[in-house]
Amino acid sequence: MQITDKIAVVTGAASGIGLAVARELIQRRAKGVALVDRSEAVNEVANEMRRLRDDVQIQPFVGDVTDAGFRRHVYETVNREIGLVSICVPAAGITRDRLATKIDKESGVASIYPIEDFRLVTEINLIAPVYWALEMVGHLAEARWKAGLKQWKPEEGIQGVVTFIGSVSSLGNKGQISYAAAKAGLEGAAATLMGEAIFHGVRCGTIHPGYTDTPMVRALSPEYIEKNILPLTQLHRLIRPYEIADAVCFMITNSAVSGSLWADAGWHPSV
Repeated sequence: MQITDKIAVVTGAASGIGLAVARELIQRRAKGVALVDRSEAVNEVANEMRRLRDDVQIQPFVGDVTDAGFRRHVYETVNREIGLVSICVPAAGITRDRLATKIDKESGVASIYPIEDFRLVTEINLIAPVYWALEMVGHLAEARWKAGLKQWKPEEGIQGVVTFIGSVSSLGNKGQISYAAAKAGLEGAAATLMGEAIFHGVRCGTIHPGYTDTPMVRALSPEYIEKNILPLTQLHRLIRPYEIADAVCFMITNSAVSGSLWADAGWHPSV
């Protein structure tokens, strides 16, 4: 499936990988892009994108990606005002890092990872992306049914693509029990959805970035990055967001690419 003249939804679009993906889709001649983020900064991002191309339709949406009503509002608005969404890149994510179990050095009492944080991280990094994908698949399936189409046939061409944003942390990473679980869960969801959604002509896969130069990674201390990340990569630098965006677009446009694609610069967890 080509990106030209297609319509996309990108979450987490105000910064980091989501921003880079949105920019790349626009540069590759997408017809329209919905920019979704909880930050009001997404409105300025939309203005920036319009300056890149004055013929593209950009719609920013500010809201909680875990809210089902907000998700439906985004899709219904875009489908009505621009056209049917056929590319979904749910890139919004958070971390709440700490060791799973810590012993207080004075009392000897164990402190375990807060279940509230575990639920929050999996809600945003696993459940929300899956449902943003399912929403698109549902609308495409309805459109096919209305057109009298049943099971997709290869000669029709690919009808839609979902690209989840995983992480090298899905292999396991100290201090990231909730984040690693969420990102690993995306692989199972993508494999299952691919098997089901291809009935409607929709492909699904996962990009696993390594440590990328985003606000989330920069929140780590410079000392940690220098000691624990850069020496373990082949590039000896953080991955640039546009490099991940390029990998996302590769997965969208190359129908032979399935499953997971690792864009990790050679870094692997030390667990």
